[in-house]
Amino acid sequence: MNRGEIYLVGKSGRNDPKRQRAFAIVSRHALIATKFSTVICAAVFSRHDGLETQVAVGANEGLKSDSSIHCDELISLPKTLLAR
Repeated sequence: MNRGEIYLVGKSGRNDPKRQRAFAIVSRHALIATKFSTVICAAVFSRHDGLETQVAVGANEGLKSDSSIHCDELISLPKTLLAR
């Protein structure tokens, strides 16, 4: 598990209409490497509004379509929820 990797998560506990959503790990490596059970992640959406807090991603990162990581919507997720 590394910073910047994108994982598919089933129902992250948010009021999300999607059955699954991709999340990018944004925690520092020092935190990821610890025994803490959670990591900080940013949701990936197909919507891109051109904000400075959104990072464009797509097929090069293993996604089916052009999307963006919304870094202004961070969430702490248990490591056990993260699956490829």
